[in-house]
Amino acid sequence: MSTRKRAKVERENTDYCSMLRRLIRSYGKRVGAGDDADLAEMVALRDALEEAIAAAVQGQRSQKIPASWADIARGLGTSRQYAQRRYGVTEEGVA
Repeated sequence: MSTRKRAKVERENTDYCSMLRRLIRSYGKRVGAGDDADLAEMVALRDALEEAIAAAVQGQRSQKIPASWADIARGLGTSRQYAQRRYGVTEEGVA
């Protein structure tokens, strides 16, 4: 069974991700000097990141030539089965 390869699109995602990592580390230090309300805001940020990951997976799956679950799993650092179970769309919406 042959699978079609998706075209690799050059984006500035690597640089953007590096910037976000620096910002998040800095935010962690600021929250460390803060209080419990600051920590609660950081937890809300974690939830927003998980929503963004789910949107990214759905975006990759909705391309003209969708990313395979194996490709997505590789990006997530998990198994294909887990990726599909966690981020796959069911009749009710996202799994």
